[in-house]
Amino acid sequence: MDADIIVVGAGLAGLVAAAEAADAGRSVVLVDQEGEQSLGGQAFWSLGGLFLVDSPEQRRMGVKDSRELAWQDWMGSAQFDREEDRWPRAWAEAYVDFAAGEKRAWLRSMGHRVFPVVGWAERGDGRADGHGNSVPRFHLTWGTGPGVVEPFERRVREHVAAGRIRLRFRHRVDGLVVAGGTVVGVEGHTLAPDAAVRGAATNRDETGFFSLTAQAVIVTSGGIGGDHDLVRKAWPERLGTPPRTMVAGVPAHVDGRMLQITEAAGARLINPDRMWHYVEGLRNWDPIWANHGIRILPGPSSLWLDAAGRRLPAPYFPGFDTLGTLKHLRQSGYDYSWFVLTQKIIEKEFALSGSEQNPDMTGKNLKLLLSRVKKGAPGPIEAFKQHGEDFVVAATLGELVRGMNEVADDDVPALTEAALREVVEARDREVDNAYSKDAQITAMQGARRYLGDKLIRVASPHRLLDPKAGPLIAVRLNILSRKTLGGLESDLEGRCLTSSGEPLPGLYAAGEVNGFGGGGMMGYNALEGTFLGGCLFSGRVAGRAAARAVG
Repeated sequence: MDADIIVVGAGLAGLVAAAEAADAGRSVVLVDQEGEQSLGGQAFWSLGGLFLVDSPEQRRMGVKDSRELAWQDWMGSAQFDREEDRWPRAWAEAYVDFAAGEKRAWLRSMGHRVFPVVGWAERGDGRADGHGNSVPRFHLTWGTGPGVVEPFERRVREHVAAGRIRLRFRHRVDGLVVAGGTVVGVEGHTLAPDAAVRGAATNRDETGFFSLTAQAVIVTSGGIGGDHDLVRKAWPERLGTPPRTMVAGVPAHVDGRMLQITEAAGARLINPDRMWHYVEGLRNWDPIWANHGIRILPGPSSLWLDAAGRRLPAPYFPGFDTLGTLKHLRQSGYDYSWFVLTQKIIEKEFALSGSEQNPDMTGKNLKLLLSRVKKGAPGPIEAFKQHGEDFVVAATLGELVRGMNEVADDDVPALTEAALREVVEARDREVDNAYSKDAQITAMQGARRYLGDKLIRVASPHRLLDPKAGPLIAVRLNILSRKTLGGLESDLEGRCLTSSGEPLPGLYAAGEVNGFGGGGMMGYNALEGTFLGGCLFSGRVAGRAAARAVG
């Protein structure tokens, strides 16, 4: 044997699995088709948000949370309704227990810290037992994505120095080795070195063949978000027709290859039609990978219109119901939509997802962080406003409409000032009404009752046409590919299952490749902060279970 355990994929789940297995005294080979510069995978680029339940940070902000409320929210969002949801549901319950239990203390013991103000993501579809977070649960890592990766990279490198883990970069797995019905290794091709920066596409020039054997293999290779043809192929009818154009929220190497390779070896793939894509994507004016998209994390105040200028109905407000909004917009017949807002709103409510878009949080720079409370939008937001092709800034509504039409697709009917003015003025009349019937205005007022939102996240309600709040801003929002919510079916030890429901000996999975647990523990919807958390939890489970099995 070349090692006790082989881990395929050096993203967050792979790092966690490798570290946990090595902690148990097992020898590990960690292989990845990318170079060492991509260690940490997609997690490095993330904002670092983590789903925690009844945390000290929540309690300090006056948030009353509980395991029971979190489970109600999870079930209302997941909406499990299939026979194959047996293991995803079991994983969901185990994960909520983890998030309400030892998750925070486990991370904190490794030096991980979170920002004291808890964010409120996926605020929901308006039903108590429906989709969404009833309370703020989005705990932002101090250090963003790199801050989540760092403890596990450090642990892995310590094991490398001790000889317990060997790193094999530019090793592309093309097949699993199966002998006597047991997975006993991997085989594939080595790829030519490539010094491309992290995230940029690398060459696929083959330089040789490799084969590695072990007592167990853990697949942690991610999803399909970087291959839009695969995304469209898996696109479910319930979300409408797949978009003709999308921006890419993940690098090209998130290609889904190992899903098919692992399925071919005998593992069962379930829920491939469950996926998570955002509708607030920007075309990056300074891209790292091809078609690079950045997601806006919006507050609740922007006026949301489809491409034809029609206001989105409740509950499709910014930051409330991602997939519900995606489904509604796919029915419009167009691949993009619009935010209409003011400078006052953008300064308080716009954040950009991604470690590179938040240098203050990523760099743990308190001085730069404090600059956010000063007048003006954060630097990365202003850079997009000035250079991004999706932004229109204007002093008057007429100028704004002309700019929006210039940015619009050719096959979309031109917007008119009269039609947009009617929508904006109807909304503005409701802002001045303390007893507004406008559901979005009510949601804005409700958000400001949460101290964290009032301090740093939600602008005070005002008329969009108030000159003192200007200039006016319109932002074209593109669909942005992101996560695979289905994947390799696995039991509560991370063991991959066959079509008969039995474990495939020697094979485990963790992270996005198994729907972050079980083959789809989030069901149809995610509550946010659960993607990184799912990598942490499933990587930990698989690494420990494989270590026990090969003992």
